[in-house]
Amino acid sequence: MHSETTGHDSTPAPAPAPVRDSRTTGRVPLRADLRAALPDAGAAVVVTVAVFVFLYLRMRSGASATVAVMPFMNDPGTYWMYLLSQAFGWSGLLWSWGTVMLGLLLSGPRPGRLPVSRAVLERWHRTTSLTTMALMFAHALMFGAELVRDAGGTAWLARLWSAFADTFVPGWYDSGTGKLAIPIGQGALYLAVPLGLLFYVRHRIGANAWRRLHRFVIVVYVLSVWHTLLYGTNVWYDEWPRTVLWLLQLPVAVLLLLRLLRPARRAERLGAPGRQGEAAPLRWTARAAGRVAAAAVIVGLLAVVLSGHDGGRPRPEEPPATAPAGQEPE
Repeated sequence: MHSETTGHDSTPAPAPAPVRDSRTTGRVPLRADLRAALPDAGAAVVVTVAVFVFLYLRMRSGASATVAVMPFMNDPGTYWMYLLSQAFGWSGLLWSWGTVMLGLLLSGPRPGRLPVSRAVLERWHRTTSLTTMALMFAHALMFGAELVRDAGGTAWLARLWSAFADTFVPGWYDSGTGKLAIPIGQGALYLAVPLGLLFYVRHRIGANAWRRLHRFVIVVYVLSVWHTLLYGTNVWYDEWPRTVLWLLQLPVAVLLLLRLLRPARRAERLGAPGRQGEAAPLRWTARAAGRVAAAAVIVGLLAVVLSGHDGGRPRPEEPPATAPAGQEPE
């Protein structure tokens, strides 16, 4: 027995497997980021509750723009699911704004001084992205729940199917402005999830492929803002809430232009056309066009804000008895 535990076996012991973690492999497990996102998600819940209370009180007082658009919706106790959907939508848009800003900071010119390390910024970018996806889904889910409540009097199965289809099936919702606004919001949700989660499998698809796909995250943000401007009853009229929403897009556009002018990755910088191989002229043209487009967006945003022509509807002196025909918001 002793020889089995202390004997002189000449077979060498196998070498220990190398330790592999995110610091040595660059791979960050989704589970770790989900744990790290808990404080961020908790903050999002607090913000959502605060927005819900604000919207609830304004609806109860009759000061809500939602009530001005749809006077029948004047009882917050009845329409609390609709208000919760709005609250999740607004906190989701805020978190989307934050994660896009962090992403542009990380991929653009290096700031001279940062209050936290780059690693912390990267972690914040990932956790806010995960929180944004959850808020977007909660926004859609509560919208569907309100549709189920509105369809009272029909069979439960029919109500559930109708609400599910109106909320999650592109092109199914066929009422008023929602015929365009709902598919835009669905597009934002359905792009956000795969583009956000591809980070965790980038070692399988390749870093270059992941970077190319990740650039489309800005499309998710644009669709989210577009959906809100088209369909958000709180920014339905040409008043200060809509102006603030337009103004919030200026820092995003400026950071996007800086990121295109001075990207962090040397390979993306705009040199003389034709210097980097056969495909370089096409890449040069695309990158130059991107810079021009970003600058044009900044000019357009300034024109919208300064002129006051922001696409909002004038608030009627007397609210209509029902929603305007063909213009039913969410």
